[in-house]
Amino acid sequence: MEKSIHGDEYLTVISLLKELRKAAGFTQVQMSELLNQTQSLYSKYERGEVRLDIIQLRIIAAKLGLTLTEFSEMLEQRLKTAARRESRRTSRGGGGNHRH
Repeated sequence: MEKSIHGDEYLTVISLLKELRKAAGFTQVQMSELLNQTQSLYSKYERGEVRLDIIQLRIIAAKLGLTLTEFSEMLEQRLKTAARRESRRTSRGGGGNHRH
């Protein structure tokens, strides 16, 4: 099991968080104020420099008007879509490691 905070799945988590924040019309400063944190810390969440735990994720989702379950469902859909894309790419031999 990969432990890196920079794995593809975690990158999907932070990408979704950033997209949802923007869709809700919040800046990082506004989110950090809602969370009683510094903007610097919130920025580190979105850059993947600080790994979120499930409680932090639940709180952030709530500030964005979502339940943790709703966030998780959105995340699962993205991960499934990415897995299907990767499966199609590798089944066509499109590994991208060919040299000419």
